[in-house]
Amino acid sequence: MIELYYWPTPNGHKITIFLEEAGLDYQIMPVNIGAGDQFKPDFLKISPNNRMPAIIDRNPVDGGESIAVFESGAILQYLAEKTGKFIPSDVRGRKTVNEWLFWQVGGLGPMAGQNHHFTQYAPEKIPYAIYRYVKETNRLYGVMNRRLEEYEYLAGDYSIADMACYPWIVPYERQQQNMADFPHLKRWFESIASREAVIRAYQKGEALMTTPTVTEESKKILFGQTSTKDR
Repeated sequence: MIELYYWPTPNGHKITIFLEEAGLDYQIMPVNIGAGDQFKPDFLKISPNNRMPAIIDRNPVDGGESIAVFESGAILQYLAEKTGKFIPSDVRGRKTVNEWLFWQVGGLGPMAGQNHHFTQYAPEKIPYAIYRYVKETNRLYGVMNRRLEEYEYLAGDYSIADMACYPWIVPYERQQQNMADFPHLKRWFESIASREAVIRAYQKGEALMTTPTVTEESKKILFGQTSTKDR
């Protein structure tokens, strides 16, 4: 059994996609980030960065005590290694998957996240910030498009790299991107969107989203954090 500490954000969707694709038994433990659940002491024991997703594996492969993992990229790697699925066994293939996984963690996610913040949530519209992150998102889409012109998936075969990137492309319209400009990315995006496991993963998230996560009150929690937990 995997306990998944989760809220339906792009980083959260990465993990439900893997769990559905791999057919693992899991239980969602909702972490409503708009309500501040990520600051609860029990959750911080699992995820000291007060960010979801995180998991607890109650049945690790070594047969020992439960293992907690935080950070979405680390979780994907852990689960892929646990199951032997969606990551190659050979050193070169694994290297390529990890390159694209870390590309998402270090590039696509943070840059698209800043795009979301300044175009949608910032209290004032800052033209330079919007220009900077919309353009950088566009550049990153271009990187993917060129890669996918040559390969069906980012690392050749469908892998955790694709699972990591896909949820960050889902809100492409809100990121002010025109998918028609990226035909190879569009082909990849539509292929993943039609996968039954991906559809099930997003349905799990929709069941939790009974109210908006980002409201004027929740912005104080989401965007006002400091080292002293002021928010």
